[in-house]
Amino acid sequence: MVQYPVGIQAIAVSLPSIRRTNDYYIKKYPELIAQAEQKSLAKLFSLSESTPSNEFDQEMMPYLSDPFRGTVERWVLGPDESSLTLEYRAAKDALDAAKLSPDDVDLMIVASVWPEQVGFGNAAFLARKLNLQGAAWNLDATCGSTPVALQTACALVRSGEYRNVLVVISCTYSRFFDEDDTMSWFLSDGAGAFVVGSLELNQGILGTKTIHAGALCDVVFPTLTKDAQGNLQVRMKLCKEANKVTRETSVEFLRTCCQGAITAAGISLEQIDFFLFNTSTAWFARFCTRVLNIDPKRTLNLYPQYANIGPVLAVANLYHAAQLGNIRKNDLVLIYSFGAAGAISASVMRWGDVALGSDPLKNSESSVKNSEQRSLAHS
Repeated sequence: MVQYPVGIQAIAVSLPSIRRTNDYYIKKYPELIAQAEQKSLAKLFSLSESTPSNEFDQEMMPYLSDPFRGTVERWVLGPDESSLTLEYRAAKDALDAAKLSPDDVDLMIVASVWPEQVGFGNAAFLARKLNLQGAAWNLDATCGSTPVALQTACALVRSGEYRNVLVVISCTYSRFFDEDDTMSWFLSDGAGAFVVGSLELNQGILGTKTIHAGALCDVVFPTLTKDAQGNLQVRMKLCKEANKVTRETSVEFLRTCCQGAITAAGISLEQIDFFLFNTSTAWFARFCTRVLNIDPKRTLNLYPQYANIGPVLAVANLYHAAQLGNIRKNDLVLIYSFGAAGAISASVMRWGDVALGSDPLKNSESSVKNSEQRSLAHS
């Protein structure tokens, strides 16, 4: 079957205005720091036995003495920011990089973890904000959304149904985890966007393997609580088995999807020039290279700069790998993402001449200056 060359033409990332380092939590929550090993983050990432049982445990071990589990910086929504404002900035930046206007977009696919409204995704609201004239709909595969959305967009362009598809991904964990819940210490907010369209011969998506995350369905679940004013609010909680399930499934999920994507692309693991993994923990990149037996120099770990931004990790990793020259035109690239109660997916692509939006870290430097001091002063 002839595969028409379809893939990413332009990519952009947007970050919120507040950057928090570990000092913020050390100063504001000294009691929590002292009790960290009895709290939720430590319960999620710890050994149930005295010795590691698999590669995930082995790579996690060096971080078990750190109450932040290797997190250095994380990004948090400011008072006037939302998932929609981040999505809008990323979408506009990606379109500008691609030299396209909203009128050129035939379809927009939006994946928000989680949307602003209960019961409605962000797609129609973002389409209105962008003044799009074409179609727009939501896609939900939780933190595995990026490769699934990419696969969907490429298939629709390849079929001739659409010409230019804008994919927008966001994650705003700070809306669903209180900052005095230690789980929030490894979570971040952000958004990414990319334009999918026709590329040069042999470029674009070559193969994808996606499986459901049924084994992780009960790891995270929503609860209704009340804030200090008595207003209802949604908060996410972890099940008691989250630690065990996460550690026991990671190896099989990674091998199944990466090998499946490589087979679908008709290549071998050795032919991949660069790997980009769902770096949701400080050790996940090392875990992946150990399991797949590849050189750690063939991947990138942005966890110290970004922490865990869910499905946006894949977009940010692609952006910075291209920006840093780790991936170049015609390189073979593999991306891997997974999400609880969503999907686990890997895709192999041949990188094209991809236009990059403005540097999200540099863009945020002026707005985050003294952000910790402002946050502490208003707390």
